[in-house]
Amino acid sequence: MKNQAYRMTMLFDFYGDVLTDRQKEFYDLYYNEDLSLGEIAENYGITRQGVRDVIVRAEAVLTELEDKTGLIKRFHTMRRQLEQLHGDAKRMAELTLRLDNAELETLAQRVRDTAETLLKE
Repeated sequence: MKNQAYRMTMLFDFYGDVLTDRQKEFYDLYYNEDLSLGEIAENYGITRQGVRDVIVRAEAVLTELEDKTGLIKRFHTMRRQLEQLHGDAKRMAELTLRLDNAELETLAQRVRDTAETLLKE
């Protein structure tokens, strides 16, 4: 369930601006503020089913956008690549101090390859 909540939060963070004000409010209350459907319904004077319908429509809009654009998927891929670059750069700095040229050149090539991949995206 935590994975689903994380996914819904990421969808909202990336695409939430396309939702209606009501969809944003209910989605935020449900996923980010952890209010139940009943609590939201009581606060807004509507039925639980009404709240659920708004949230389900919002989820569908956000999911469709991710399916079409793939921004979140690309974000995670790029993040992993940047973490790898960071680790390689730290290792290169350590190797420079020890002057281990063979391993340093291997890491330098990997950094160049990763940076080139990132620049193409």
